Amino acid sequence: MSETARTSTADPTTTAVIAAGVLETEPRGRTGWTRILLGRDAVMIYALIAALVIAAISIPRFASPVTAGFLLLDVIPILLIAMPMTLVIITGEIDLSVASIAGLTSAVIGVLWQAGLDIGLVLVIGLVVGAVAGAVNGFLIAVVGLPSLAVTIGTLALFRGLALVVIGDNAVANFPPELTAFFTSKLGATGIPTVMIGVALVIAFFAILLHFTPFGRGLPAIGFSKEAARFVGIDVARAKFWLFVGTGSVSALAGIFWTLRYSSARSDNASGLELAVIAAVLLGGVSIFGGRGSIPGVVAGVLLIGVINYGLRLGRVSEVILIIVTGSLLIASVVAPSVGQAIGRWRHDRRVRRELPQATASGRPRA
Repeated sequence: MSETARTSTADPTTTAVIAAGVLETEPRGRTGWTRILLGRDAVMIYALIAALVIAAISIPRFASPVTAGFLLLDVIPILLIAMPMTLVIITGEIDLSVASIAGLTSAVIGVLWQAGLDIGLVLVIGLVVGAVAGAVNGFLIAVVGLPSLAVTIGTLALFRGLALVVIGDNAVANFPPELTAFFTSKLGATGIPTVMIGVALVIAFFAILLHFTPFGRGLPAIGFSKEAARFVGIDVARAKFWLFVGTGSVSALAGIFWTLRYSSARSDNASGLELAVIAAVLLGGVSIFGGRGSIPGVVAGVLLIGVINYGLRLGRVSEVILIIVTGSLLIASVVAPSVGQAIGRWRHDRRVRRELPQATASGRPRA
């Protein structure tokens, strides 16, 4: 039998072994310091540093403590909500109602404060309202089994409508001045807001929860395959339920901050914030399909979007352009990983096709 005939009638097992040999020669993933310095989190940090340097050079008054203070105050609500949102998206779900929960919380605390309740009790009730709203989402998604996209689109409108019912078109603006002063105060001459201490604690909590606890380490498994996660003993429904309770509670916290920073409770507070949150989370390396993501990358993504938006505002760019920029970053953060994976698969398949005929031509698999 000719060499060509032997090649064309190669045993399927032989072909599989040859393909495995080609796979063994594929470049391995990064390890050690290379993985840390060239990973997605590191790339986001490099991009953030580059954006800061460019803005400091090209925009007057950007490199100042005052700018740092206002920039951080602007990103605090996004930074807060992005933490539980990271965990939700890693499981393959999404919550579009976060801004509406913040608005509903603002409306409730405004009405209760106007009614004469103690401010401490008012704030606690506001947090409870957020937790209950998150529990509604969690019940419909985790227990009933409805898709999170459909549920949270519905509750986005529902909670915003409830906020309008609670407070109407009115605005409550007579909150205690000392609270407003605290939420806008700075740490000495650094320009860093005092409340960033609390935000840092929230970030640390979710970072530890995701990266250093059995519960958090099981979340990517839910994003990859719910059936496989159940097979290894993960209670998928319970995990999702508590994640949505977490997004509701932290969204309420963001609503409280928003209200007391501006000393104004309105039904439309935090409108559109969900777009910025999701854009920052996806830009920070969390896969929209679930199964992958980290807190450091998300923090860098939030700050990067904040730097870009604040720099454009200082450059007197209109709000319409800011919305376009945020939307473009959202699209890029979704498309770029898919393009990268497609290129990687194409290069791998091309290598296999190139190497396989050479290996079978000799009539035996390569070592």
